[in-house]
Amino acid sequence: MARNLEMLAIATRARRIWNDAVLVYEVLDIHRMMLGEGKKPKALRALERKLGRDVDLVLTSSPAFIGNYFRRYDQLAAPVELVENKVLRLGHAPDAPDVAAQHPAPPPLVIGWFGILRCAWSLACLDRLTRAAPGRYRVVLRGKPARDAIPTFDATVAANPDLCFEGAYRNPEDLPEIYGAVHLAWLVDRFDAGANSDWLLPNRLYEGCLHGAVPVALRGTETAAWLGREGIGITVPSDQDAVADTLAGLTPEKVIDNQRAVRAVLESRWIATRDDCRALVAALQTAKAAQ
Repeated sequence: MARNLEMLAIATRARRIWNDAVLVYEVLDIHRMMLGEGKKPKALRALERKLGRDVDLVLTSSPAFIGNYFRRYDQLAAPVELVENKVLRLGHAPDAPDVAAQHPAPPPLVIGWFGILRCAWSLACLDRLTRAAPGRYRVVLRGKPARDAIPTFDATVAANPDLCFEGAYRNPEDLPEIYGAVHLAWLVDRFDAGANSDWLLPNRLYEGCLHGAVPVALRGTETAAWLGREGIGITVPSDQDAVADTLAGLTPEKVIDNQRAVRAVLESRWIATRDDCRALVAALQTAKAAQ
């Protein structure tokens, strides 16, 4: 299994030694270097197509990657298996958190932004949101800040009492606690706006909804479309003032209604079970049989 293009180059060489092996190419992000009509992206896509001739199966985590990249550029002929970024649960389910009991209705409206924190636009938006309405919002940040992408991260958080960075967390042990303590899960990512960020379905979508947090996504993205199909969540525009207007309309009653809608969705939308693992193994076996 090759996790990226560099590993695909190694895997194709290795397969010549073990020629009965199945070659799987896992693509969970589309790097910006692969996109566009310049010489470099064209050369990289040509290399991927060449190496992809030996690929038996492609694993990817979002249908938008298939339509916006693989089909658009006619990259690979191998079948594609969609494996979403669900929370892995192989044992018995823990008791579901009672969100209403864990965290009272707003104000303040608590927003959780967790994971790899790499979107400078999101930090600026949340900073502006809280400064415009002191005490109405509280933003809790957990995970790993990408300080190369947001060099002002520490200074911005330190200067705003309504932004709180609580460090890293363990996955999945800490998920019930950190998501159970917020009303909204911030899913917006504009790090690669118009490309990878618009196409992906993030881990925090599944993690947050599993534990009762209401997802907030950017309009026009695959995540927003996913929420629309499920009939849950909140979508916001890319204008920061309009984001504030959207969230300002969230009364305590609307927050509770949104939480109930999330909890009403079948849990299978959020978790990967042993049956899902068996289905993936079956797909790998099918790829081997098709050699």
